[in-house]
Amino acid sequence: MPTQQKNLFTKLLKWRYKHISDKNFTHILSILVGLLAGLASVTLKNLTFFISSSLETGIVFSSNQLYFILPILGLTLVYLYVKYIHKEKIEHAVSSILFALSRKKSLIKLKKIYSPLITAPLTVGFGGSVGLLGPAVASGAAISSNLGRILHVNAKTRSLLIACASAGAIASIFQSPIAAIIFAVEVFSLDFTMLSVLPLLLASISGVLTSYFFLGNEVLFKFSLTDNFEIKDTLFYILLGVGTAIASIYFTKMYFGILTLFKPLKSPKYRLLVGGLAIGIMLYFIPPLYGEGFGFINNLLEGNHLKAIGTTPFDAYRNNIWVVISLLFGLTIFKAVAMTTTFAAGGSGGIFIPTMVMGSALGNVVAKVINNLGLGFSVSESNFTLIGMAGLIAGVLHAPLTAIFLIAEITGGYELFVPLMITASISYLITKNAVDHSIYTRELAESGNLLTHNKDKTVLTLMELDDVIEDNFKVIHPEMTLGDMLLKSVSKSTRNIYPVVDDSKALVGIVLLDDIREFMFDRALYKTTKVETFMHQAPDYIFYGDDSMQIVMQKFQNSGAWNLPVIKKGKYMGFVSKSKLLTAYRRKLINFTE
Repeated sequence: MPTQQKNLFTKLLKWRYKHISDKNFTHILSILVGLLAGLASVTLKNLTFFISSSLETGIVFSSNQLYFILPILGLTLVYLYVKYIHKEKIEHAVSSILFALSRKKSLIKLKKIYSPLITAPLTVGFGGSVGLLGPAVASGAAISSNLGRILHVNAKTRSLLIACASAGAIASIFQSPIAAIIFAVEVFSLDFTMLSVLPLLLASISGVLTSYFFLGNEVLFKFSLTDNFEIKDTLFYILLGVGTAIASIYFTKMYFGILTLFKPLKSPKYRLLVGGLAIGIMLYFIPPLYGEGFGFINNLLEGNHLKAIGTTPFDAYRNNIWVVISLLFGLTIFKAVAMTTTFAAGGSGGIFIPTMVMGSALGNVVAKVINNLGLGFSVSESNFTLIGMAGLIAGVLHAPLTAIFLIAEITGGYELFVPLMITASISYLITKNAVDHSIYTRELAESGNLLTHNKDKTVLTLMELDDVIEDNFKVIHPEMTLGDMLLKSVSKSTRNIYPVVDDSKALVGIVLLDDIREFMFDRALYKTTKVETFMHQAPDYIFYGDDSMQIVMQKFQNSGAWNLPVIKKGKYMGFVSKSKLLTAYRRKLINFTE
């Protein structure tokens, strides 16, 4: 930045500090962030639509039923971009944001603003079976993080702005401002207070208005509610809740299972080739797996299941309703496979919309089975299609409130609120008991980097071990005599604990001042007694890089010790004292909750 511009920017910041309070400045930024996140979402949608429509009209693939080879072309373009321009592995959008919140002080690289706007349209526009919501949230989050960094806001405010960006992106894509706010609270573990809700509300409104400005009244789902909830259908909605819970567990396990299956393929080229071919084969037999799948959902909501299924090798049997049900159930099974294979092959996208597609198919299948069993039952297939989406969102993402309000806003009313609550709550409860963490959070939770609504765990996650390690302890050696220890270490130390290390700097034991107190003044022992006589093992050890702060706190609690040694790659590093740890914890807690 030129000196003149830098000076002007500095003056503007000083003016802001004098005339605009931090709270009001946060509100202004939340509106701006919502607008920018909405613009990113609109850009993402339009780029993807341009690519997909160009392929449909400009190439004869669709008429010749050769569209199934397109995903491998899109994945190849993504691979080339990542290798030669981006030069970093594509990360899962929401998981990487959560990691930035917990471990990077809400700082996100500048390149993550535009990278999702390139890789996601190439992936989805060419038929990759993933969604656009994750990349939209990722781009918005990067915008808000870098905006906050430039304007010198603190890490806590940057975290709030990132949540605002996610609300703005979701509100823009779905035109559902309430669900957008709730998603930010549920997924990013924000406290539901006016301090957080008002900025989220402003960002959400800003995102919705952006969508209306550029897209008008165009909506993703063309649906008008015609069948109201009937009490006699309650049992069927309970059944749907159980079914979506089972599907959610399957979805989650399949996601991690396929990613594990691809791990032996070290080369991105091999992953691209294997994954691209696998996606192509699935698309040939189940065409609705192509792309995001909003058209599939809309066709089901309109009652046109034949159009939803598309042209398949089983067209001769589509007059049989049970063949239709089998094909729809096949999509339910293979949507998770196709989505994860797209990720494993190097594609970029999100899991939110594939979850909705899978849920809509399952809900429609359940309704069709009930209506065609010949037992005299009749339920609304469009309602079950919608509520099936809510059940999958609640189970897969562990976000039941987001699921309920999103579908309620899509329907334009709350007539289905009761069945939504029934299905979403049952799906969430069963899934949560079977799978502790969602796809977004599992790896972060296992590494101790996950922020939750539990303030104690969140504060410990935000703490850094480096901040509490003390290294001003006098190191002694096992062969050192008592006299040398007293002269070179004890007399020059203000501590009452002495780490004993060998020649390779590995900790072999510790000596406490109490261990040598009764021998300190016996000069006869100064040259004949060695340190190894007094040393003993520490009550426990802290392993740098492996132990989270939660584990560290637990080790202090279990051992009852006041000081524990820190080991890094097998070598002594320093000590952590309980008093310093608790002081740091209290400071972080005050900063987090004020």
